[in-house]
Formats: sequence, structure tokens, C-alpha cells
Amino acid sequence: MIDTGIGSPAAIFGILLSAITVSALLIWVERKLLAVWQDRIGPNRVGPFGLLQVAADMIKMFFKEDWIPPFADKPVFVLAPVIVFATMLSGFAVIPFAPDVGVVDLNFGLLYFLALSSLSVYSMILAGYASNNKYAILGGLRAAAQTISYEVFMGISVMGVVMLSGSFNLRQIVEAQRDGWFIAPQFLGFCVFLVAAIAESRRAPLDLPEAEQELVAGFHTEYSGMKFGMFFVGEYLGVTLSSALIVTLFFGGWLGPWLPPLLWFCLKTGICIAFFILVRGSLPRPRYDQLMAFGWKILLPAALFNLLATGAIALTVARI
Repeated sequence: MIDTGIGSPAAIFGILLSAITVSALLIWVERKLLAVWQDRIGPNRVGPFGLLQVAADMIKMFFKEDWIPPFADKPVFVLAPVIVFATMLSGFAVIPFAPDVGVVDLNFGLLYFLALSSLSVYSMILAGYASNNKYAILGGLRAAAQTISYEVFMGISVMGVVMLSGSFNLRQIVEAQRDGWFIAPQFLGFCVFLVAAIAESRRAPLDLPEAEQELVAGFHTEYSGMKFGMFFVGEYLGVTLSSALIVTLFFGGWLGPWLPPLLWFCLKTGICIAFFILVRGSLPRPRYDQLMAFGWKILLPAALFNLLATGAIALTVARI
């Protein structure tokens, strides 16, 4: 019998393969959902229901010229897309998909995720720098300021969950929600974390580092072929990872009645991913100064208030 427990080769291979496959399929899912919400048909030509459109896009990308500008810093230019792809994929290592399904069970799993999400910003900074293009540099600077700022709010917003569960271990955080999901007592923290996750993944409407009306394509303006593909898939990996973490922290992870735990986790994560796509199709892009002002003037006070309120309530309950 194949061992599929935590850390087994079968579990590791299955999780990594599933993450990449889901991220690739999200291209089709996003197009279809946006078409439904905007009263369009969406992809329907290549294969049944347009499912092979993803394969067609991948084949096209494989055969595109993998061009490196002569004015670029070539080693850094090549390294930049690898960083975002590797960091996002590595983040799935600490996600508890089911009681006995996962890659590794770390006592500091939440800190590990926050560290990786911070490291991913190096990809945008290096891509902008190495491209030697003014639009790419502006996109890299925007990505750095946006990611570093919203990482602060994201880190503070999850401290309430850590207080209630008493652990940074994501598996223990899920187990602490058996008597009730943390979405209820930590609704304010959830709202802050959700906005920060959208900003961290650079998804519309918070895709200011690559706003095409202003910066052509931002930090990846000079990229083509598979290097552009790694940035593209890395964004969807980020959406999937953020959705999985939201489910783990606030919606009870794999916990739920009737259905198998893994199916519950996948269902909740799918709903969160659909919400990410709905936000993209519903809200306009703000100005960059509005984005930064909203973070420091609204989200930071809200995250701090949630932290102080949770600490006060937890201390009162402990004394009683």
C-alpha cells in the first residue's frame, strides 16, 4: 500500500502536482466565471466547453521565442521569474489539506507562509531592475512598496487567530476550530487579511504593479515565452495558496459534516478562489496613492484594533 501520510513521497508529489494543475486550470475557470458574470460566452471553441484552451495557450507559450533583451542584466533577468514560482509553490508545504494529508507539519507554519510571501517581492524588484526598462522599474518599485506595506497588515491580522488557537502550527489552528470557525470572532481580522491577500497576489483591482493602462505590463514588460509563463502561473499559485490559507485560518480547514475532510477543504478553497475572480470582475482599480493610503490609514488601525480587542477578551476569559 502507498503511504499517503504527512511527508510521504506520494503526498508531496500529489500536492505539488495538484497545485500546479489547479493553477493552470484557473486560467479557464477565471475566463468562464468572468464570462458568466459579464453575460458573455467565454472560451468555447477549443475542446469541450473550451477546456483545451489552456492546453492551446501552453503550447503557444512553449513555442514563443524566449527572448532576452540585449540591454538586460541576463542572470538576474532569468532568476526573477523562478523566485516567484518557487516561493509560491513552496508555500503549499505547510498547508494542512486533511488530518493525514500534508507535506510537513511545522510548529511555525504560519510564520513560514508570511516569510515566503515576503520573499516573493524580490522577484518583482529584480525583474524590474534587470529589465533596464523605465516601465518595468516603476512596476518593481510599486510591487515592493505594495507588498511590504500589506505584509504588515496581513501579519497583524492573523495574530488574533494565533491568540485564540495558542499556536502558529496551521494544523493545530484547524483543530482549535472544532467548536466554531474563527470567521465569527475574527471577522475584522478576516477582512483585513482578505484585502492584504489580494494586494499580495497583485490581483485586480489591486494589480497596480502591472497596470497596463499606466505601465504597459509593469515589472514583466520585457518578458516573453516560458519566463512570462512562470510569472503568470505564479500569480495563480498565489491565489490558490492565499485561498487555502484563508480556509485554514478562518473557515475550519478540512472540518465539516458528511463529506470527507479533503473534499471539504477543496470545496471551501474553490469558493474562495471564485470570490477572488468575482472581485476582479466587479471592482475598478484605485489610484496607487489611494491604495497606499487605504492600507496605512484604514487597514493598519483596523488590524491593531482587532489585535487589542482579541487580547483583551482572551485575557478576561482567562481570568474568569
